[in-house]
Amino acid sequence: MEGITGKTRRFLRLKSLFYLIRHDETNILRRYIWKKPFTYTFRLLRSYGEKPKREKDFFLCGVKSVDDFANKLTNQEAIFVLGFSYCHKPFECPSGRFTDQCAMEKDHPVCSQCFIGKCRHLSKNSHLLFIPTVHYIGDKMCELVHRYPKKKVLFLITACEMSLRMFHDWGRMLGIEGLGVRLDGRICNTMQAFILSEKGIKPGLTVVLDETQKKMLELIKIRTGEETA
Repeated sequence: MEGITGKTRRFLRLKSLFYLIRHDETNILRRYIWKKPFTYTFRLLRSYGEKPKREKDFFLCGVKSVDDFANKLTNQEAIFVLGFSYCHKPFECPSGRFTDQCAMEKDHPVCSQCFIGKCRHLSKNSHLLFIPTVHYIGDKMCELVHRYPKKKVLFLITACEMSLRMFHDWGRMLGIEGLGVRLDGRICNTMQAFILSEKGIKPGLTVVLDETQKKMLELIKIRTGEETA
């Protein structure tokens, strides 16, 4: 599928700004952003002046390359967030799809075949997030940035290309660094599909492509120290 339709692509950054403000039901802006209005406004405007970069299925946020991110993962003092969009949970997920839960039942036939479960099994010293909405992940990231003001926050998060492009600037605004992993399959590529997905209406299944899965697992292993053991 086309990552973003032509009509939707127009003014996408502006659309993301209006969407976040209009649907900020948990008052993320008041609780976090307005605490440092000048800093965050400056960072956001600076990001608007930059062209987002990517390497294959990896969208770069505050890092020069995938290899640069891999080097940053060796810093065990940094906070590492590993996140997965709910839309590539299996249909038969025992925890349900539109939820921030992941049972990862060891003997469950679905969990044993799930890529998300495989990543979770490998991950150590990570903040694991299973993401139902963009405001959910925004709230969690803001919380970590403000809870650990002296620590770097790194992330590896799966999402559709449209979401990654819409909210790249907000990651730059917070000062977090990492990779957004592009999902394939039945992705959201229009605003209408995105808004429905935010309400849990997502009948299609998205996937991480095989080559990208391998790279994700390599990065997680670097974080745990397995690659250098």
